[in-house]
Amino acid sequence: MMHSLPCIILRGGTSRGPFLRLDHLPKDDDGRREVLRKVMGSGHVLQIDGLGGGNSLTSKIALIAPPSHPEADVDYLFAQVDVEGDQVDFSPNCGNMLAAVGPYAIETGMVEAKDQVTHLRIHNLNTRTLIDCQVPTPGGRVAYQGDTQISGVPGAGNAIKLGFLGAVGAKTGKLLPSGQVINVIDGIEVTCLDSATPVILIEAASLGWQGNETPAEMDANLEAMARLEKIRLKAGELMGMGDVRGSVLPKPVILSAPRTDTGTLCTRYFVPHRCHGALAVTGAITLAVATSVPGTLANRIALAAGTITADSLTQHVQLEHPAGFLDVEVEHENTDPMTPSRVSLLRTARKIMSGEVFIDLPDSVVMPPRT
Repeated sequence: MMHSLPCIILRGGTSRGPFLRLDHLPKDDDGRREVLRKVMGSGHVLQIDGLGGGNSLTSKIALIAPPSHPEADVDYLFAQVDVEGDQVDFSPNCGNMLAAVGPYAIETGMVEAKDQVTHLRIHNLNTRTLIDCQVPTPGGRVAYQGDTQISGVPGAGNAIKLGFLGAVGAKTGKLLPSGQVINVIDGIEVTCLDSATPVILIEAASLGWQGNETPAEMDANLEAMARLEKIRLKAGELMGMGDVRGSVLPKPVILSAPRTDTGTLCTRYFVPHRCHGALAVTGAITLAVATSVPGTLANRIALAAGTITADSLTQHVQLEHPAGFLDVEVEHENTDPMTPSRVSLLRTARKIMSGEVFIDLPDSVVMPPRT
């Protein structure tokens, strides 16, 4: 049976996807996943029958709802939709798509726009965390055009500031979920760390990489990629996440010394079976936090490169990635590196289209009535 859903497609940061109302979807997980697969056209390399772009960065969906948290203005549930397969993963958050949540909420009347700047608080349902968001709204309208440039996106846009609050233990509840700063897996030192998202930090040289290879070069190294997945599966167990073969979490991150004068670290982020063309926002936040934690691989590599000092908490971190760099600010309320109070960065967003998306669903999928 053919159904339609109100939809706005927005670019958030370096990602793009449809934004839908959560209450327009089935309440059961199986029905919800079937709808999202149909929306994106998954099961085909080009996602030819849907809105997906044939790439993990353009096969993302943001689901928005009225707030379920007393301190929030809006709820946000992120879905990573497999391009060729049938997986729809609700476990990660996407900080790039998050950049467009505020504009969507204002555009649809869920949040009232203020003059000049609209402040709102977003409750991420994937990680149960709160994010402060500042959206430029001169004259009470979202202003997408501006002069802020971010790596991986052509042109410029208006800066949207995101402040992640209490960014510790998003999925596991612990900053160091294995209980150790360093673990050894398959003969390789790793740091298992969970801030805005759970990651496994690995020094590039330990897998035979320089660390500044292109994503295509890394993907083509089948031996290293197979070993990386073996490490990821074992790390998932050590982090208390169980068997992670069917999940995109935790994410491996390859680290090396920066290649520029201003960089803190050179990074390659995996999603998890392919090297990301840039760097996920949640990954960047976690890496920035990791540089302040003594003994982590991020901290050790940055110290050895002379890009941070041992006698102070890291505040500004510049992370090099294949498309450029990403700047992150880390704040601590006290001198404890294990308890960052806020991690902030700037993103841009753009509204691409607004309308309805049409999907053909089996009768077994029960859609809620629309009011």
